[in-house]
Amino acid sequence: MSYLVLDGGLATHLEALGCDLRDELWSARLLIENPGIIRKAHLDYFAAGADVATTASYQASIPGFVRRGLTPGEARDLLRLAVRLAVEARDEAGHGLVAASVGPYGAYLANGAEYTGAYDLGEDGLFAWHRERFEILASAGADLVAFETIPSFPEACAVARLLRLAPEVRAWVSFSCRDDRHINDGTPFAECVALFSGMPQVVAVGVNCTPPRHIPGLIRAGARIVYPNSGEAWDPVGRRWTGTSDPVSFGRAAVEWRALGATHIGGCCRTTPAHIREIRARLAESPA
Repeated sequence: MSYLVLDGGLATHLEALGCDLRDELWSARLLIENPGIIRKAHLDYFAAGADVATTASYQASIPGFVRRGLTPGEARDLLRLAVRLAVEARDEAGHGLVAASVGPYGAYLANGAEYTGAYDLGEDGLFAWHRERFEILASAGADLVAFETIPSFPEACAVARLLRLAPEVRAWVSFSCRDDRHINDGTPFAECVALFSGMPQVVAVGVNCTPPRHIPGLIRAGARIVYPNSGEAWDPVGRRWTGTSDPVSFGRAAVEWRALGATHIGGCCRTTPAHIREIRARLAESPA
């Protein structure tokens, strides 16, 4: 097979399963309150045709859990639990890979900075902030580490430094983008791709949490892993999603993304097992 199908929006499916994620910890809250439902969500995505389960650690961090009242030791155990739940689901499904999610610093801030890259830390501070969590997740039994929704070039540089210190750790790196040429802080996407060239441990560089309409241009600029949002838009004033989400259209778009050169294809916010089922079916029908 010349491509891998990723899973879809984990938080989106958890909400569909009845979970209330209105919390700064987002889906990571369930690592404390209901870890079994996370395992079920992973299983549902594998059943829909996903080749990869991405762990519920995107919003999880040691400072974030400590802010909630846990000890640093308990926080570290929850990071490992996120990986274990995905591994258990993978083993029950009988196929697939586990990617340990490392969300951006902006996800911890929980103030929208993951969509702007407007941080109060520079590269050195970001390197230090990510390091312990990365080391825990990289050693917890996942097949690779997924640095996701990176909105800023200094954060990308910090990620590259972390990976150079651990050349045995396989990873992908995906950016959140404002259009079909730039990540959210305005850096050309092609510069971000170049940052990771010559690093064989990086299996793919690409984009997530980005509107589908930008994906073709970003693939032409070097993206090989693509898992965009559903196409709906978030209204911050009304605090609701607007627009429509059509799994069939999403699956058809995945065929175009594959033809343009994408090798890892899935979904992010507001995508569901139905979207992943359509991706799997449409790609199976099309020539590689």
